Amino acid sequence: MSIDKNLPISRVTAHLPRRDLRKMLRLVRLLFRMSQSVVYRNEVFPELPDVARFDPGHAALMMGYDFHLTSNGPRLIEVNTNAGGAYLSWLSEQQAEQSSAVYLSHRFEQRLLNSFLQEWHDFSGGDQSLRRVVIIDEDLEKQALFPEMEACKSWLCRHDIDAHIATPDELQLQSDGVYFRGDRVDLIYNRHCDFFLETGQMLRLKQAYLAGHVCLSPNPFAYGLLADKRRMTLWSDPGFLDKLSLPGGDKALLLEIIPQSFLLSGLNPDDTWAQRKTLIFKPVTMFAGRGVLLGKGITRKRFSSLDPETTLVQQLVTPSVETSTNGQEFKLDIRLFVYRNHLIGVGARLYRGQVTNMKTEGGGFAPVKII
Repeated sequence: MSIDKNLPISRVTAHLPRRDLRKMLRLVRLLFRMSQSVVYRNEVFPELPDVARFDPGHAALMMGYDFHLTSNGPRLIEVNTNAGGAYLSWLSEQQAEQSSAVYLSHRFEQRLLNSFLQEWHDFSGGDQSLRRVVIIDEDLEKQALFPEMEACKSWLCRHDIDAHIATPDELQLQSDGVYFRGDRVDLIYNRHCDFFLETGQMLRLKQAYLAGHVCLSPNPFAYGLLADKRRMTLWSDPGFLDKLSLPGGDKALLLEIIPQSFLLSGLNPDDTWAQRKTLIFKPVTMFAGRGVLLGKGITRKRFSSLDPETTLVQQLVTPSVETSTNGQEFKLDIRLFVYRNHLIGVGARLYRGQVTNMKTEGGGFAPVKII
């Protein structure tokens, strides 16, 4: 098939051991099960704003769980509620034309479609079919994955769902719902990274969301329970896990796969500085690798300027390396695309540099071969 050469798609195949995939899926399902627990929610809710404690009655489209592979098995790096790249991962497999590598393509479309339909069913009670979807983000032309949004729009239209792409300020909020160009919107596929709906036009959309006038997915509820980076501090804390009364195997799985994570405010600054080369520092409110600092390269001045309350300090997990047939080396991370506790597909990102990026020559989203 012909694929736009400007898309960030790699011709290098990534390799994922089947045993690692099984362990990753176990973790995903465990985290989802934990997020449904009353005990877990009661522990987490005090740390969340009001909008993230509002349960809209449905889940979240296109959850993404990102892993690094190590000699001792996979390690979870972060969770995303508006994970991009599924379509590009699917395209990369079509380009590879390797039946042994195709993992997304046979069932990806149906699983993805089912997730949209299930979201609408859970929101609406199943009384009517899904008619209109708007995909939203800011600064659309500047989005690296805008072509993917366009592809998603076209795909939904082929399934007889009226789909559009818009910025939040193009939506009209009325007393009975959210409208786009005069037509009422059923479901908003939210690619915007204002996760708690706190700024600008997202603040207006928040009113409609809380009033139950539109199905917003993903939403602040799912983000607060699973994708806020601060949750990593709980999942790697034996004391917190004891409160959940988890079976021993579940607790062991979490402590194995989740790197030790802390807020900087809870650590001794001098000890943290001394151990910095084994750590990575992440702003909890940022995304796409923005503001991430490897401890081995941080200066004392920069370290001192970090906000203790919004800086996640995590045990560094060095990414594995994938080597192309001509000897090029790329860092690798694996993304599981998930709806609730069901796998939609698997993708890989190949890159060079400090953090994942879509600018590495020869890198990008890559087909995954399960070995």
